[in-house]
Amino acid sequence: MKNDSPIIIIGGGIIGLALGYKLLRSKKVSSLIILEKEKEVGQHQSSHNSGVLHAGLYYAVGSLKAKLAVDGIRQMVSFCRENRIAHEICGKLVVAKEEAELSELHRLKKQGDANGLVGLQILDSKEMKKIEPFVSGIASIYVPEEGIVDYRQVCQVLANKIELMGGKIFRRAKVVDIKKKGTLWNVRTVGENFLTSFLVNCAGLYCDRICRLAMGHCPIRIVPFRGEYFEIKEHRKYLVKNLIYPVPDPRFPFLGVHLTRMINGKVEAGPNAVLAFSREGYSKGSFDWRDTYEILSYRGLWNFLKRYPLAAWEEWKRSKRKSLFCKAIQKLVPEIQEQDLIAGAVGIRAQALFPDGKLVNDFLFVKDEGVLHLLNAPSPGATASLAIADEILNRIDA
Repeated sequence: MKNDSPIIIIGGGIIGLALGYKLLRSKKVSSLIILEKEKEVGQHQSSHNSGVLHAGLYYAVGSLKAKLAVDGIRQMVSFCRENRIAHEICGKLVVAKEEAELSELHRLKKQGDANGLVGLQILDSKEMKKIEPFVSGIASIYVPEEGIVDYRQVCQVLANKIELMGGKIFRRAKVVDIKKKGTLWNVRTVGENFLTSFLVNCAGLYCDRICRLAMGHCPIRIVPFRGEYFEIKEHRKYLVKNLIYPVPDPRFPFLGVHLTRMINGKVEAGPNAVLAFSREGYSKGSFDWRDTYEILSYRGLWNFLKRYPLAAWEEWKRSKRKSLFCKAIQKLVPEIQEQDLIAGAVGIRAQALFPDGKLVNDFLFVKDEGVLHLLNAPSPGATASLAIADEILNRIDA
């Protein structure tokens, strides 16, 4: 990248902000603009999540997710310490409930070791109860490096630093058109035009639409999945000390319902994962005609449902019946009862799907002349955001 080259980042979520911060610190750009369609930064996936710092246990050896989660959690913890952002390294248990899950538990441990996680331990039922007295299971992996953080606060600190270093964040700046003009990109928002020699798409839930505006096509489609949480009532929070996850079923694409003590002291259970009919469908019954048409007309969705019919059905049932959601929680902590649960937060996961119905399982970058698109960055995207920013910088320079 030329030193005098301005750059535009579309998307003021945690990854777009991390990239802006790293670019300005590197002094590789003379000017920086972030275009964010909302009234404030970090309003979607960046703040609607479990608030967990993921260390890289679940991701295939050699994958970008594995590499960037391991690097990213260490960068994020350092950033939080330096900037007095609320966080805590409390550790996590990944619990096997029955004999059939032990082989997957040991595979995860081996994978985590290979990915560079430090201090992983296999615990028996007595040992895990010293960490989580009310947990139920026959064995678990203890992940000491994982923790919790307030990602909304991370976004605010990053935004403040960007503006102090001279970067500009345009809020309420929804991108409606992108055209190539010679060697420059003309990016049009609702109210203004911007010119840049290099454009980075970090638009999260809308990254595929931005990609199509710039390139005329996109190799994936974002299909939104709604993740619903329940909160454990105040007088029953003692049942969960920190982070309790199930061993994920390798047949299915999601991690399963888990229990999280948040940085604000609340304890949440969830999420499920049900198809959403709006990319911003945070309330039940949310519906958007354009989003729904794009979802239902995409053959990748129907191929996905053919691949995972049972998982889709189970997740839908859990969304409709609190008792089924509670049963999933009780597999981890049997003493939690249905009356202990109150409706909690909701998030939307921007899941990228290929036309054949396969999930995009790794971070996906697509680069063209003067533009780079980040087309898949779900979990551990927030944890890894500073490391993802480094990866983007390397790809811009390549």
